[in-house]
Amino acid sequence: MTQPRPYEDDGFDAGDEFLEDDFSTPSDPFLDAATVEARLRGEVGGADDGFDEPVQPAPQPSGPAGFGARLAAANKAAPEFISEADPAPAPGRARADARNHELSAVPAGLYGEVDTSSGDVIQPVPRISIEAFCERPETGALIHNAGADRRLARAHVNVELGGLAGAIERFHDESTPNLLIIETGMRGAQLFAQLDELASVCDSDTRIIIIGAANDIALYRELMRRGVSEYLVPPMTPLHLIRTISGLFVDPDAPFAGRSIAFIGAKGGVGSSTIAHNIAWCMGELQHMDTVLVDLDLSFGTAGLDFNQDPAQTIGHALADPDRLDDALLDRLLVKCGDRLSLFSAPATLESDWDFGPEAFEIVLEKVRRQAPYVALDLPHAWSPWVRRTLLSAEQVVVTVTPDLACLRNAKNLFDLVRQNRPNDEPPKVIVNMAGCPKKPDIPLKDFSDALGTAPILVLPFEPALFGSAANNGQMIAEVDAKSKAADGFAHVASQLTGRSSAPVRQQRSGLKSLFGRKG
Repeated sequence: MTQPRPYEDDGFDAGDEFLEDDFSTPSDPFLDAATVEARLRGEVGGADDGFDEPVQPAPQPSGPAGFGARLAAANKAAPEFISEADPAPAPGRARADARNHELSAVPAGLYGEVDTSSGDVIQPVPRISIEAFCERPETGALIHNAGADRRLARAHVNVELGGLAGAIERFHDESTPNLLIIETGMRGAQLFAQLDELASVCDSDTRIIIIGAANDIALYRELMRRGVSEYLVPPMTPLHLIRTISGLFVDPDAPFAGRSIAFIGAKGGVGSSTIAHNIAWCMGELQHMDTVLVDLDLSFGTAGLDFNQDPAQTIGHALADPDRLDDALLDRLLVKCGDRLSLFSAPATLESDWDFGPEAFEIVLEKVRRQAPYVALDLPHAWSPWVRRTLLSAEQVVVTVTPDLACLRNAKNLFDLVRQNRPNDEPPKVIVNMAGCPKKPDIPLKDFSDALGTAPILVLPFEPALFGSAANNGQMIAEVDAKSKAADGFAHVASQLTGRSSAPVRQQRSGLKSLFGRKG
Protein backbone atom coordinates (compact mmCIF):
# COMPACT_ATOMS: atom_id res chain seq x y z
CA MET A 1 0.00 0.00 0.00
CA THR A 2 1.44 3.41 -0.93
CA GLN A 3 1.39 6.49 1.27
CA PRO A 4 -1.92 8.41 1.49
CA ARG A 5 -2.52 10.87 -1.33
CA PRO A 6 -4.17 14.33 -1.12
CA TYR A 7 -7.49 12.72 -2.03
CA GLU A 8 -7.32 10.25 0.85
CA ASP A 9 -10.67 11.52 2.11
CA ASP A 10 -12.26 9.90 -0.93
CA GLY A 11 -11.77 6.56 0.83
CA PHE A 12 -9.10 5.01 -1.35
CA ASP A 13 -5.58 5.35 -2.61
CA ALA A 14 -4.83 5.29 -6.34
CA GLY A 15 -1.77 3.19 -5.59
CA ASP A 16 -3.70 0.42 -3.85
CA GLU A 17 -2.76 -3.06 -4.97
CA PHE A 18 -5.63 -4.84 -6.68
CA LEU A 19 -4.48 -8.39 -6.16
CA GLU A 20 -4.47 -8.73 -2.38
CA ASP A 21 -7.17 -11.43 -2.26
CA ASP A 22 -7.68 -14.44 -4.44
CA PHE A 23 -10.93 -14.18 -6.34
CA SER A 24 -9.34 -15.25 -9.61
CA THR A 25 -10.96 -18.66 -9.55
CA PRO A 26 -14.50 -18.15 -8.32
CA SER A 27 -16.54 -21.27 -7.65
CA ASP A 28 -19.53 -19.72 -9.37
CA PRO A 29 -18.73 -19.41 -13.09
CA PHE A 30 -21.22 -16.56 -13.36
CA LEU A 31 -18.79 -14.38 -11.42
CA ASP A 32 -16.08 -14.59 -14.08
CA ALA A 33 -15.99 -11.22 -15.87
CA ALA A 34 -15.32 -12.65 -19.30
CA THR A 35 -18.25 -15.07 -18.90
CA VAL A 36 -20.55 -12.29 -17.73
CA GLU A 37 -19.73 -10.19 -20.74
CA ALA A 38 -20.05 -13.14 -23.11
CA ARG A 39 -23.48 -13.99 -21.71
CA LEU A 40 -24.64 -10.43 -21.94
CA ARG A 41 -23.64 -10.45 -25.60
CA GLY A 42 -25.34 -13.80 -26.13
CA GLU A 43 -22.15 -15.61 -27.06
CA VAL A 44 -22.62 -18.35 -24.44
CA GLY A 45 -25.56 -19.63 -22.43
CA GLY A 46 -26.26 -21.63 -19.33
CA ALA A 47 -28.79 -24.18 -18.20
CA ASP A 48 -30.27 -22.16 -15.37
CA ASP A 49 -28.92 -18.64 -15.61
CA GLY A 50 -31.72 -16.93 -17.47
CA PHE A 51 -29.58 -16.31 -20.54
CA ASP A 52 -30.50 -19.38 -22.57
CA GLU A 53 -32.13 -17.30 -25.25
CA PRO A 54 -29.57 -16.20 -27.84
CA VAL A 55 -29.05 -12.47 -27.71
CA GLN A 56 -29.43 -10.76 -31.04
CA PRO A 57 -27.38 -7.59 -31.46
CA ALA A 58 -29.42 -4.55 -30.58
CA PRO A 59 -30.45 -2.62 -33.68
CA GLN A 60 -28.41 0.54 -33.93
CA PRO A 61 -30.11 3.63 -35.29
CA SER A 62 -28.62 5.08 -38.42
CA GLY A 63 -26.81 8.41 -38.33
CA PRO A 64 -23.93 9.68 -36.22
CA ALA A 65 -22.26 7.28 -33.82
CA GLY A 66 -22.63 9.67 -30.88
CA PHE A 67 -24.89 8.91 -27.93
CA GLY A 68 -27.21 11.91 -28.25
CA ALA A 69 -28.01 11.41 -31.94
CA ARG A 70 -28.49 7.66 -31.54
CA LEU A 71 -30.79 8.10 -28.56
CA ALA A 72 -32.96 10.59 -30.42
CA ALA A 73 -33.28 8.19 -33.35
CA ALA A 74 -34.00 5.25 -31.05
CA ASN A 75 -36.75 7.09 -29.19
CA LYS A 76 -38.50 7.76 -32.50
CA ALA A 77 -38.15 4.17 -33.64
CA ALA A 78 -39.48 2.38 -30.53
CA PRO A 79 -41.60 3.09 -27.46
CA GLU A 80 -40.19 3.98 -24.08
CA PHE A 81 -38.69 1.22 -21.96
CA ILE A 82 -41.37 0.31 -19.40
CA SER A 83 -39.81 -0.46 -16.06
CA GLU A 84 -41.40 1.50 -13.24
CA ALA A 85 -40.42 -1.36 -10.95
CA ASP A 86 -37.76 -3.94 -11.59
CA PRO A 87 -39.19 -7.26 -12.77
CA ALA A 88 -38.52 -10.46 -10.91
CA PRO A 89 -35.01 -11.54 -11.78
CA ALA A 90 -34.23 -14.73 -13.61
CA PRO A 91 -32.46 -17.39 -11.53
CA GLY A 92 -29.07 -16.44 -12.93
CA ARG A 93 -29.76 -12.79 -12.31
CA ALA A 94 -30.77 -13.49 -8.74
CA ARG A 95 -27.37 -15.05 -8.09
CA ALA A 96 -25.58 -12.16 -9.81
CA ASP A 97 -27.61 -9.48 -7.97
CA ALA A 98 -26.95 -11.20 -4.66
CA ARG A 99 -23.25 -11.28 -5.45
CA ASN A 100 -23.33 -7.58 -6.49
CA HIS A 101 -24.91 -6.74 -3.14
CA GLU A 102 -22.34 -8.82 -1.33
CA LEU A 103 -19.46 -7.20 -3.21
CA SER A 104 -20.72 -3.68 -2.52
CA ALA A 105 -19.27 -3.95 0.99
CA VAL A 106 -15.89 -5.25 -0.17
CA PRO A 107 -13.10 -2.63 -0.25
CA ALA A 108 -10.92 -1.62 -3.16
CA GLY A 109 -9.80 -5.08 -4.24
CA LEU A 110 -13.18 -5.76 -5.87
CA TYR A 111 -12.52 -4.95 -9.49
CA GLY A 112 -9.03 -6.22 -10.14
CA GLU A 113 -9.11 -9.75 -8.86
CA VAL A 114 -10.42 -11.56 -11.93
CA ASP A 115 -8.02 -12.17 -14.78
CA THR A 116 -9.86 -11.50 -18.02
CA SER A 117 -6.88 -11.63 -20.33
CA SER A 118 -7.61 -13.65 -23.43
CA GLY A 119 -4.28 -13.41 -25.20
CA ASP A 120 -5.58 -11.06 -27.90
CA VAL A 121 -3.67 -7.94 -28.92
CA ILE A 122 -5.26 -4.72 -27.68
CA GLN A 123 -4.52 -1.82 -30.02
CA PRO A 124 -3.42 1.51 -28.49
CA VAL A 125 -6.18 4.10 -28.24
CA PRO A 126 -5.72 7.34 -30.23
CA ARG A 127 -5.50 10.81 -28.72
CA ILE A 128 -9.00 11.12 -27.33
CA SER A 129 -10.54 12.73 -24.24
CA ILE A 130 -12.09 10.42 -21.64
CA GLU A 131 -14.14 11.69 -18.69
CA ALA A 132 -15.29 9.25 -16.01
CA PHE A 133 -17.96 9.91 -13.38
CA CYS A 134 -18.02 7.25 -10.69
CA GLU A 135 -20.24 6.53 -7.72
CA ARG A 136 -17.61 4.57 -5.81
CA PRO A 137 -13.95 5.36 -5.19
CA GLU A 138 -12.99 1.77 -6.08
CA THR A 139 -14.31 2.30 -9.61
CA GLY A 140 -12.37 5.53 -9.87
CA ALA A 141 -9.19 3.73 -8.87
CA LEU A 142 -9.82 1.08 -11.53
CA ILE A 143 -10.29 3.68 -14.28
CA HIS A 144 -7.26 5.62 -13.09
CA ASN A 145 -5.14 2.45 -13.28
CA ALA A 146 -6.48 1.76 -16.77
CA GLY A 147 -5.57 5.32 -17.81
CA ALA A 148 -1.97 4.72 -16.73
CA ASP A 149 -1.67 1.74 -19.08
CA ARG A 150 0.57 2.09 -22.14
CA ARG A 151 -2.39 1.49 -24.46
CA LEU A 152 -4.09 4.63 -23.14
CA ALA A 153 -0.87 6.67 -23.08
CA ARG A 154 -2.16 9.04 -25.78
CA ALA A 155 -5.60 9.51 -24.24
CA HIS A 156 -6.42 12.22 -21.70
CA VAL A 157 -8.24 10.63 -18.77
CA ASN A 158 -10.04 12.52 -16.00
CA VAL A 159 -11.88 10.77 -13.15
CA GLU A 160 -14.40 12.33 -10.77
CA LEU A 161 -17.03 11.27 -8.29
CA GLY A 162 -20.64 12.17 -8.98
CA GLY A 163 -22.07 9.44 -11.22
CA LEU A 164 -24.71 10.22 -13.81
CA ALA A 165 -25.98 13.33 -12.01
CA GLY A 166 -22.45 14.72 -11.85
CA ALA A 167 -21.98 14.25 -15.59
CA ILE A 168 -25.24 16.08 -16.34
CA GLU A 169 -24.25 18.98 -14.09
CA ARG A 170 -20.78 19.29 -15.60
CA PHE A 171 -21.75 19.26 -19.25
CA HIS A 172 -24.56 21.78 -19.03
CA ASP A 173 -21.88 24.40 -19.71
CA GLU A 174 -19.02 22.40 -21.23
CA SER A 175 -18.50 20.37 -24.36
CA THR A 176 -18.56 16.63 -23.82
CA PRO A 177 -15.42 14.53 -24.49
CA ASN A 178 -14.95 11.78 -27.05
CA LEU A 179 -15.83 9.16 -24.44
CA LEU A 180 -17.90 9.30 -21.24
CA ILE A 181 -17.64 6.49 -18.67
CA ILE A 182 -20.46 6.62 -16.13
CA GLU A 183 -21.07 4.40 -13.14
CA THR A 184 -24.67 4.17 -11.97
CA GLY A 185 -26.64 1.79 -9.80
CA MET A 186 -29.96 3.07 -11.13
CA ARG A 187 -32.33 0.97 -13.24
CA GLY A 188 -35.70 1.40 -14.82
CA ALA A 189 -37.49 4.67 -15.49
CA GLN A 190 -35.19 6.76 -13.30
CA LEU A 191 -32.11 5.67 -15.23
CA PHE A 192 -33.63 6.36 -18.63
CA ALA A 193 -34.96 9.74 -17.56
CA GLN A 194 -31.45 10.81 -16.56
CA LEU A 195 -29.96 9.36 -19.76
CA ASP A 196 -32.43 11.49 -21.74
CA GLU A 197 -31.24 14.55 -19.83
CA LEU A 198 -27.59 13.64 -20.45
CA ALA A 199 -28.27 13.19 -24.16
CA SER A 200 -29.64 16.73 -24.31
CA VAL A 201 -26.23 18.15 -23.30
CA CYS A 202 -24.04 15.65 -25.20
CA ASP A 203 -22.19 16.52 -28.39
CA SER A 204 -23.23 14.42 -31.36
CA ASP A 205 -19.98 12.42 -31.53
CA THR A 206 -19.65 11.50 -27.85
CA ARG A 207 -19.73 7.81 -26.97
CA ILE A 208 -20.81 6.42 -23.62
CA ILE A 209 -19.87 3.39 -21.54
CA ILE A 210 -22.15 2.60 -18.60
CA ILE A 211 -20.81 0.65 -15.61
CA GLY A 212 -23.86 -0.83 -13.90
CA ALA A 213 -24.66 -3.15 -11.05
CA ALA A 214 -27.13 -5.60 -12.63
CA ASN A 215 -26.55 -8.39 -15.14
CA ASP A 216 -29.91 -7.70 -16.77
CA ILE A 217 -30.24 -8.72 -20.41
CA ALA A 218 -33.31 -6.53 -20.94
CA LEU A 219 -31.49 -3.53 -19.52
CA TYR A 220 -28.48 -4.26 -21.73
CA ARG A 221 -30.63 -4.45 -24.86
CA GLU A 222 -32.45 -1.24 -24.03
CA LEU A 223 -29.23 0.66 -23.35
CA MET A 224 -27.80 -0.49 -26.67
CA ARG A 225 -30.99 0.61 -28.43
CA ARG A 226 -30.74 4.03 -26.84
CA GLY A 227 -27.23 4.62 -28.17
CA VAL A 228 -25.03 3.57 -25.25
CA SER A 229 -21.85 2.12 -26.73
CA GLU A 230 -21.22 -0.53 -24.04
CA TYR A 231 -22.63 -1.74 -20.72
CA LEU A 232 -20.19 -3.30 -18.26
CA VAL A 233 -20.77 -5.02 -14.92
CA PRO A 234 -18.26 -5.99 -12.26
CA PRO A 235 -16.11 -7.84 -11.60
CA MET A 236 -13.62 -6.52 -14.15
CA THR A 237 -10.00 -5.51 -14.42
CA PRO A 238 -8.31 -2.43 -15.92
CA LEU A 239 -7.42 -4.60 -18.92
CA HIS A 240 -11.10 -5.41 -19.42
CA LEU A 241 -11.93 -1.69 -19.59
CA ILE A 242 -8.97 -0.94 -21.89
CA ARG A 243 -10.10 -3.69 -24.26
CA THR A 244 -13.60 -2.17 -24.36
CA ILE A 245 -12.33 1.35 -25.11
CA SER A 246 -9.96 0.07 -27.77
CA GLY A 247 -12.81 -1.83 -29.40
CA LEU A 248 -14.81 1.40 -29.72
CA PHE A 249 -12.06 3.52 -31.27
CA VAL A 250 -9.74 1.02 -32.99
CA ASP A 251 -12.19 -1.18 -34.86
CA PRO A 252 -10.16 -2.74 -37.73
CA ASP A 253 -13.25 -2.71 -39.95
CA ALA A 254 -13.90 0.98 -39.25
CA PRO A 255 -10.61 2.49 -38.04
CA PHE A 256 -10.66 5.71 -36.07
CA ALA A 257 -9.99 8.77 -38.21
CA GLY A 258 -9.79 12.34 -37.01
CA ARG A 259 -11.43 15.25 -38.81
CA SER A 260 -9.00 16.99 -41.16
CA ILE A 261 -9.19 20.75 -41.76
CA ALA A 262 -7.17 22.16 -44.68
CA PHE A 263 -5.96 25.77 -44.50
CA ILE A 264 -4.82 27.41 -47.74
CA GLY A 265 -4.17 30.97 -48.83
CA ALA A 266 -5.73 32.47 -51.93
CA LYS A 267 -2.27 33.86 -52.71
CA GLY A 268 1.13 33.97 -51.04
CA GLY A 269 1.64 36.19 -48.02
CA VAL A 270 -2.00 36.42 -46.86
CA GLY A 271 -1.25 34.82 -43.48
CA SER A 272 -2.87 31.41 -43.96
CA SER A 273 -0.16 29.67 -41.93
CA THR A 274 -0.47 32.11 -39.03
CA ILE A 275 -4.23 31.57 -38.99
CA ALA A 276 -3.87 27.77 -39.17
CA HIS A 277 -1.40 27.73 -36.28
CA ASN A 278 -3.49 29.96 -34.03
CA ILE A 279 -6.73 28.07 -34.69
CA ALA A 280 -5.03 24.71 -34.07
CA TRP A 281 -3.66 26.11 -30.80
CA CYS A 282 -7.16 27.22 -29.78
CA MET A 283 -8.55 23.74 -30.49
CA GLY A 284 -6.00 22.20 -28.16
CA GLU A 285 -5.61 24.77 -25.40
CA LEU A 286 -9.06 26.36 -25.21
CA GLN A 287 -11.33 23.51 -26.28
CA HIS A 288 -9.18 20.72 -24.79
CA MET A 289 -9.43 18.80 -28.08
CA ASP A 290 -6.42 16.71 -29.08
CA THR A 291 -5.14 18.22 -32.31
CA VAL A 292 -2.22 17.53 -34.65
CA LEU A 293 -0.92 20.44 -36.74
CA VAL A 294 0.77 19.27 -39.95
CA ASP A 295 3.04 21.79 -41.72
CA LEU A 296 2.98 20.78 -45.37
CA ASP A 297 5.02 23.72 -46.69
CA LEU A 298 8.08 21.49 -46.89
CA SER A 299 10.59 24.11 -48.03
CA PHE A 300 9.39 27.27 -46.26
CA GLY A 301 7.16 26.08 -43.41
CA THR A 302 7.02 28.34 -40.33
CA ALA A 303 5.19 26.14 -37.78
CA GLY A 304 8.45 25.28 -36.04
CA LEU A 305 9.29 28.97 -35.69
CA ASP A 306 5.80 29.95 -34.55
CA PHE A 307 5.87 27.35 -31.77
CA ASN A 308 9.56 27.87 -30.97
CA GLN A 309 10.43 24.29 -31.90
CA ASP A 310 13.37 22.87 -33.87
CA PRO A 311 12.78 19.12 -34.18
CA ALA A 312 15.51 16.95 -35.61
CA GLN A 313 13.02 14.80 -37.52
CA THR A 314 10.18 16.16 -39.64
CA ILE A 315 7.40 15.09 -41.97
CA GLY A 316 10.05 14.82 -44.69
CA HIS A 317 11.36 11.65 -43.04
CA ALA A 318 7.88 10.13 -43.07
CA LEU A 319 7.21 11.06 -46.70
CA ALA A 320 10.52 9.52 -47.79
CA ASP A 321 9.36 6.07 -46.65
CA PRO A 322 5.60 6.23 -45.91
CA ASP A 323 5.11 2.46 -45.68
CA ARG A 324 7.56 2.30 -42.77
CA LEU A 325 5.55 4.82 -40.73
CA ASP A 326 3.79 3.17 -37.80
CA ASP A 327 2.31 4.47 -34.55
CA ALA A 328 5.57 4.15 -32.65
CA LEU A 329 7.60 6.03 -35.26
CA LEU A 330 4.91 8.66 -35.64
CA ASP A 331 4.94 9.30 -31.91
CA ARG A 332 8.67 10.02 -32.14
CA LEU A 333 8.21 12.39 -35.08
CA LEU A 334 5.43 14.45 -33.50
CA VAL A 335 6.48 17.30 -31.21
CA LYS A 336 4.37 18.26 -28.20
CA CYS A 337 3.46 21.95 -28.22
CA GLY A 338 1.06 21.74 -25.28
CA ASP A 339 -1.10 19.29 -23.40
CA ARG A 340 -3.37 18.75 -26.41
CA LEU A 341 -1.47 20.05 -29.45
CA SER A 342 1.16 18.08 -31.38
CA LEU A 343 3.21 19.40 -34.30
CA PHE A 344 4.35 17.54 -37.39
CA SER A 345 6.96 20.04 -38.53
CA ALA A 346 8.16 20.75 -42.07
CA PRO A 347 11.85 20.32 -42.98
CA ALA A 348 12.01 24.04 -43.95
CA THR A 349 15.20 23.57 -45.95
CA LEU A 350 16.13 23.96 -49.61
CA GLU A 351 18.55 21.03 -49.65
CA SER A 352 16.00 18.78 -51.33
CA ASP A 353 13.36 19.13 -54.00
CA TRP A 354 10.86 17.16 -51.85
CA ASP A 355 9.43 15.53 -54.93
CA PHE A 356 6.87 13.13 -53.43
CA GLY A 357 3.85 11.73 -55.20
CA PRO A 358 0.26 12.19 -54.01
CA GLU A 359 0.18 8.61 -52.71
CA ALA A 360 2.96 9.30 -50.19
CA PHE A 361 1.08 12.27 -48.74
CA GLU A 362 -2.14 10.29 -48.65
CA ILE A 363 -0.56 7.38 -46.72
CA VAL A 364 1.16 9.64 -44.18
CA LEU A 365 -1.86 11.87 -43.57
CA GLU A 366 -4.15 8.87 -43.17
CA LYS A 367 -1.88 7.56 -40.43
CA VAL A 368 -1.76 10.98 -38.77
CA ARG A 369 -5.56 11.08 -38.71
CA ARG A 370 -5.56 7.95 -36.54
CA GLN A 371 -3.69 9.90 -33.87
CA ALA A 372 -6.17 12.61 -32.86
CA PRO A 373 -9.78 13.77 -33.33
CA TYR A 374 -8.64 16.88 -35.25
CA VAL A 375 -5.85 17.35 -37.78
CA ALA A 376 -5.05 20.86 -39.06
CA LEU A 377 -3.30 20.84 -42.45
CA ASP A 378 -1.22 23.93 -43.24
CA LEU A 379 -1.03 23.79 -47.05
CA PRO A 380 1.48 25.85 -49.05
CA HIS A 381 0.42 28.37 -51.66
CA ALA A 382 1.35 26.09 -54.53
CA TRP A 383 -0.57 23.95 -56.96
CA SER A 384 0.44 20.36 -57.60
CA PRO A 385 -1.36 17.00 -57.73
CA TRP A 386 -0.74 16.29 -54.04
CA VAL A 387 -1.98 19.73 -52.93
CA ARG A 388 -5.13 19.33 -55.00
CA ARG A 389 -5.82 15.82 -53.65
CA THR A 390 -5.12 16.83 -50.03
CA LEU A 391 -7.37 19.86 -50.32
CA LEU A 392 -10.28 17.93 -51.81
CA SER A 393 -9.99 15.03 -49.38
CA ALA A 394 -10.16 17.19 -46.24
CA GLU A 395 -13.41 17.30 -44.24
CA GLN A 396 -13.29 21.10 -44.12
CA VAL A 397 -11.51 23.75 -46.19
CA VAL A 398 -10.59 27.22 -44.91
CA VAL A 399 -9.42 29.81 -47.46
CA THR A 400 -7.56 32.90 -46.24
CA VAL A 401 -7.73 36.07 -48.31
CA THR A 402 -6.78 39.73 -48.10
CA PRO A 403 -9.31 42.26 -49.43
CA ASP A 404 -7.80 42.70 -52.91
CA LEU A 405 -8.71 41.72 -56.45
CA ALA A 406 -6.18 38.90 -56.88
CA CYS A 407 -7.44 37.15 -53.75
CA LEU A 408 -11.04 37.58 -54.86
CA ARG A 409 -10.31 35.89 -58.20
CA ASN A 410 -8.22 33.08 -56.72
CA ALA A 411 -10.66 32.42 -53.89
CA LYS A 412 -13.51 32.21 -56.42
CA ASN A 413 -11.54 29.62 -58.39
CA LEU A 414 -10.85 27.60 -55.23
CA PHE A 415 -14.50 27.73 -54.15
CA ASP A 416 -15.68 26.61 -57.59
CA LEU A 417 -13.20 23.72 -57.63
CA VAL A 418 -14.16 22.51 -54.16
CA ARG A 419 -17.89 22.79 -54.76
CA GLN A 420 -17.68 21.00 -58.09
CA ASN A 421 -15.68 18.07 -56.70
CA ARG A 422 -17.45 17.88 -53.30
CA PRO A 423 -21.13 18.55 -54.00
CA ASN A 424 -22.26 16.73 -50.85
CA ASP A 425 -19.80 18.41 -48.47
CA GLU A 426 -19.92 21.70 -46.65
CA PRO A 427 -18.56 24.55 -48.81
CA PRO A 428 -15.26 26.18 -47.86
CA LYS A 429 -15.06 28.89 -45.24
CA VAL A 430 -13.31 32.18 -45.89
CA ILE A 431 -11.28 34.34 -43.51
CA VAL A 432 -10.37 37.90 -44.45
CA ASN A 433 -7.00 38.92 -43.05
CA MET A 434 -5.28 42.34 -42.79
CA ALA A 435 -8.44 44.35 -43.39
CA GLY A 436 -8.15 48.13 -43.12
CA CYS A 437 -4.48 48.37 -44.05
CA PRO A 438 -3.53 52.08 -44.10
CA LYS A 439 -3.15 53.71 -47.51
CA LYS A 440 -4.42 50.57 -49.23
CA PRO A 441 -7.96 50.49 -50.62
CA ASP A 442 -9.94 47.37 -49.71
CA ILE A 443 -12.47 45.60 -51.88
CA PRO A 444 -15.79 45.74 -49.97
CA LEU A 445 -16.59 42.60 -48.02
CA LYS A 446 -19.97 42.47 -49.72
CA ASP A 447 -18.21 41.85 -53.04
CA PHE A 448 -16.43 38.85 -51.51
CA SER A 449 -19.69 37.53 -50.09
CA ASP A 450 -21.51 37.93 -53.41
CA ALA A 451 -18.74 36.33 -55.47
CA LEU A 452 -18.11 33.39 -53.13
CA GLY A 453 -21.71 32.80 -52.11
CA THR A 454 -20.87 32.99 -48.41
CA ALA A 455 -19.93 35.64 -45.89
CA PRO A 456 -16.51 35.53 -44.19
CA ILE A 457 -16.51 33.72 -40.84
CA LEU A 458 -13.82 36.08 -39.56
CA VAL A 459 -12.42 39.48 -40.51
CA LEU A 460 -9.06 40.25 -38.91
CA PRO A 461 -7.90 43.88 -38.80
CA PHE A 462 -4.42 44.92 -39.85
CA GLU A 463 -2.41 44.71 -36.59
CA PRO A 464 1.28 44.42 -37.53
CA ALA A 465 2.57 45.10 -34.00
CA LEU A 466 0.55 42.29 -32.39
CA PHE A 467 1.18 39.69 -35.09
CA GLY A 468 4.82 40.68 -35.49
CA SER A 469 5.47 40.38 -31.77
CA ALA A 470 3.86 36.92 -31.66
CA ALA A 471 5.87 35.70 -34.66
CA ASN A 472 9.20 37.01 -33.35
CA ASN A 473 8.65 35.50 -29.90
CA GLY A 474 7.44 32.09 -31.11
CA GLN A 475 4.04 32.60 -29.46
CA MET A 476 0.38 32.49 -30.39
CA ILE A 477 -1.76 35.65 -30.45
CA ALA A 478 -3.67 34.62 -27.32
CA GLU A 479 -0.37 34.21 -25.46
CA VAL A 480 0.69 37.74 -26.37
CA ASP A 481 -2.68 39.44 -25.81
CA ALA A 482 -5.53 37.17 -24.70
CA LYS A 483 -8.00 40.09 -24.74
CA SER A 484 -7.33 41.15 -28.32
CA LYS A 485 -10.02 40.91 -30.97
CA ALA A 486 -7.79 38.59 -33.00
CA ALA A 487 -7.53 36.14 -30.07
CA ASP A 488 -11.31 36.18 -29.67
CA GLY A 489 -11.70 35.66 -33.41
CA PHE A 490 -9.42 32.63 -33.53
CA ALA A 491 -11.27 31.04 -30.60
CA HIS A 492 -14.59 31.70 -32.36
CA VAL A 493 -13.45 30.06 -35.60
CA ALA A 494 -12.02 27.06 -33.73
CA SER A 495 -15.40 26.67 -32.06
CA GLN A 496 -17.20 26.81 -35.41
CA LEU A 497 -14.89 24.29 -37.05
CA THR A 498 -15.22 21.74 -34.26
CA GLY A 499 -18.81 22.44 -33.26
CA ARG A 500 -17.67 22.77 -29.65
CA SER A 501 -17.58 25.76 -27.35
CA SER A 502 -14.32 26.83 -25.78
CA ALA A 503 -14.10 25.25 -22.32
CA PRO A 504 -14.43 27.79 -19.51
CA VAL A 505 -12.24 27.76 -16.46
CA ARG A 506 -13.50 24.86 -14.42
CA GLN A 507 -15.30 25.75 -11.22
CA GLN A 508 -15.49 23.48 -8.17
CA ARG A 509 -19.02 22.10 -7.96
CA SER A 510 -20.69 20.87 -4.84
CA GLY A 511 -21.08 17.11 -4.81
CA LEU A 512 -18.26 16.58 -7.32
CA LYS A 513 -14.81 15.54 -6.19
CA SER A 514 -11.94 15.29 -8.60
CA LEU A 515 -10.23 11.99 -7.99
CA PHE A 516 -7.27 12.55 -10.26
CA GLY A 517 -5.90 15.39 -12.32
CA ARG A 518 -6.05 15.26 -16.08
CA LYS A 519 -3.52 12.93 -17.64
CA GLY A 520 -1.65 13.81 -20.76
